[in-house]
Amino acid sequence: MNVIGKKWLFIGISGILVLLSILSISFYGFKLGIDFTGGTLWQIKFESQVSREDLSKFFSTNLKIDSASIVPETSNNSFIIRLPELNEVDHQKNLQAITKQFGKSDELLFESIGASIGGELKSKAITAFILVLVGISLYIAFAFRKVSRPISSWKYGIITLLTLFHDAIIPAGLFSYLGYKMGVEVDTNFIVAILVVMGFSVHDTIVVFDRIRENLRRIGAKEVNFNTLVNDSVNQTFVRSINTSLTLILVLIALYFLGAVSLKYFVLTMLIGTVVGTYSSIFIASPFLTIWRKKSE
Repeated sequence: MNVIGKKWLFIGISGILVLLSILSISFYGFKLGIDFTGGTLWQIKFESQVSREDLSKFFSTNLKIDSASIVPETSNNSFIIRLPELNEVDHQKNLQAITKQFGKSDELLFESIGASIGGELKSKAITAFILVLVGISLYIAFAFRKVSRPISSWKYGIITLLTLFHDAIIPAGLFSYLGYKMGVEVDTNFIVAILVVMGFSVHDTIVVFDRIRENLRRIGAKEVNFNTLVNDSVNQTFVRSINTSLTLILVLIALYFLGAVSLKYFVLTMLIGTVVGTYSSIFIASPFLTIWRKKSE
């Protein structure tokens, strides 16, 4: 496969996706979950048959809570309810009212997060994201320190930084749009999924870069056409990268359709991120090396 020869096609596809993601985030922003804004997450399982519509109507009419978000959890016949922050007195009062109206129930989960704690979590999530980007880039620059020709080691780190940003911004843009259209929330699970995706993506990128380094040492930087060497290195690792990613993608697809509803968007983030990360490792990172070398010349 002539990846380097068609690099502008692959980079153009990524450029369009990144641009759309940035526009989505700029116009729509994110619908933040209770982890970041504060609020209550409540999961209740009923012994009798209860519909989502009846429960939603009860919250708005009887409990006077209009902003409750209710999602059925089909795996165990329960409901996941998100609503504004409740103190313990209101919690017990509302639980008694629900039991009286719908019969015996089992409270599987109740957690309430204050607005100040949510703000702190949001700040720490942003800090963690930035530190991971910088830390991975510095590590790769250090790991490739003995490879200085024809591309300096720090350039490997910068290119990795760009590809990681690419891998994070596209799922983020998708969730920004889903939040606008479907009310999908971004919570700490989303941040964890993005960090996992970045770790998986950088693993694939290092595999390709390491093969380039091995070929440079074996052949010599002066005796070979760099574009040809990079293209050969990508093809030598292509099947390995696809097979490794495909095994994870198949598991994530199964989890998305058969797993718990509460993990649905966590799995979706990892699924989209894995596909995008695999694409960037093969079709974006290595072509950027050849582009940078040409500009340096």
